[in-house]
Amino acid sequence: MENQILDVLSLQKSALLRLSTSSATERMEKLRKIESYLMQHKNELCDALYADFKKPASEVVIAEMLGVKREINHTIKHLKSWMKPQSVSTPLMLLGTKGLVQYEAKGLCLIISPWNYPFNLSICPLVHAIAAGNAVILKPSELSPATAAFIQKMISSLFDPSEVAVFEGDASVSTFLLEQKFDHIFFTGSPAIGKVVMAAAANHLTSVTLELGGKSPAIVGPDVNVEEAAAKIAWGKFLNNGQTCIAPDYLYLHEKNYYSFLKALEATVETFYGKNVAKSKDYARIVNRRHFDRIVSLLEDAKEKGAQVLFGGKTDADDCFIEPTVLIHCTPEMRIMQEEIFGPILPVMSYQDELQVTASIRQGDKPLALYVFSTNAEFNHYILDHTSSGTSVVNDCLIQFGHNELPFGGVNHSGIGKSGGHYGFVEFSNQKSVVIQRTNLLKNFYPPYGVKVRWMIDFVLKWL
Repeated sequence: MENQILDVLSLQKSALLRLSTSSATERMEKLRKIESYLMQHKNELCDALYADFKKPASEVVIAEMLGVKREINHTIKHLKSWMKPQSVSTPLMLLGTKGLVQYEAKGLCLIISPWNYPFNLSICPLVHAIAAGNAVILKPSELSPATAAFIQKMISSLFDPSEVAVFEGDASVSTFLLEQKFDHIFFTGSPAIGKVVMAAAANHLTSVTLELGGKSPAIVGPDVNVEEAAAKIAWGKFLNNGQTCIAPDYLYLHEKNYYSFLKALEATVETFYGKNVAKSKDYARIVNRRHFDRIVSLLEDAKEKGAQVLFGGKTDADDCFIEPTVLIHCTPEMRIMQEEIFGPILPVMSYQDELQVTASIRQGDKPLALYVFSTNAEFNHYILDHTSSGTSVVNDCLIQFGHNELPFGGVNHSGIGKSGGHYGFVEFSNQKSVVIQRTNLLKNFYPPYGVKVRWMIDFVLKWL
């Protein structure tokens, strides 16, 4: 495979000029081909994701297909305007010039995608890369092999390898790819592997986008409608069996509505998945045994250190099944409060005032997402102003990922760079500054620096 990768890299390097100078119409046509293939092979994609971790078909449509289709349509609608050079205002010192920001393709791009939303998080960055005029090598996760095979089949049927190519395989394939010289790397995954990617990119001074994760908190204020907030948090947490990078990782409940909220949350989970969750067709599974064992070990560690299972807690290793589980009496020394859970376990803590909450959040790494539930604008602003996160949502969960006009990404430990809509296009572009000189006024500052020139320099220093 290494020789195949090198051959494709050679082909793509030869195609870079053609791709970077392609028209908006040509790029949009490529995006339409992806959309058309997706709609024609919807059932095949659903089957692949069910084979990988029993993802319900409705969740495939909501969380995999809809996001890609939305990104394609939004990009097609705006691509011509995005590609146009953007004029900027002229400083007085450069009177007579014209300044532009010209967006040019970065060139050869590598996308390494994760297993939790293996189609969406492969194809959305691909849409941005194509829109910006790049050549792309895509490495899907080996932990979702059926979906990786679907992506391979789709891309090979739609694109010449000189434009887009897919390489499947284990971590050794990613390692070899990271040893090559790319112009940009887009990685989605854990912070630990993100550090590996960033270190490899540093060898070639390659720019990176790192969509990582972390422990994203949800804070419920004292004034909420507990039934409504419980439903939103349950959906955000247990969608895809908790394997969502922006899922609420842990929950702060105000002591005023602590018990009423937990009661509503338990009722909501039963409404969503029935009394016997294992038989629900609407509940996915953990992707593999290794991740199952990791999550169970977090649960057992918490219980040993004093946490109590309020409801849930059932597991089945043969089916990689973990029931929606809520833990109370959680404390900072528990591993479940230190590591990203990435599964259907929700630790809950009570609080008395927002100062206590924000101080606790700031002690950890900056999360990818933060959720605050309250009808009190002052409370919401206080939480947002006294914490740092890549994204935030007031009175809902997960919806920030679907907002085309907002940047999506982390901060520091939870990510570097942004994606989504225009921000995704820019991420795969070099913003080249262009200054067009239309006068010769600067000749008045050329040497020799006589009295007149020195007077003009002093004048500029004083007044500009």
